[in-house]
Amino acid sequence: MEDTLVPIFGIGVLFIGMPWIILHYLTKWRQAPKITDEDEKLLDELFYTARRLEDRLQTIERILTVDNPEYRARPSDSDSELNYRKGN
Repeated sequence: MEDTLVPIFGIGVLFIGMPWIILHYLTKWRQAPKITDEDEKLLDELFYTARRLEDRLQTIERILTVDNPEYRARPSDSDSELNYRKGN
């Protein structure tokens, strides 16, 4: 009796249990919220706006540094990062 229960249980797990688990998680993966085209456009706009604001802030800081050299004792890390991105 014991010799027949183990193979039957193994076959049941292999052919019923495993596909059930795999299909369950495939279904969950497909139902997961996805980024829409509208959301992607919004993220692109926000990224572009953030870059423009960062450039404006860097310009203001450069103007303040020229007007008052003691405004900032040393350039910030973002200055060197900005110059690196622009290729300067």
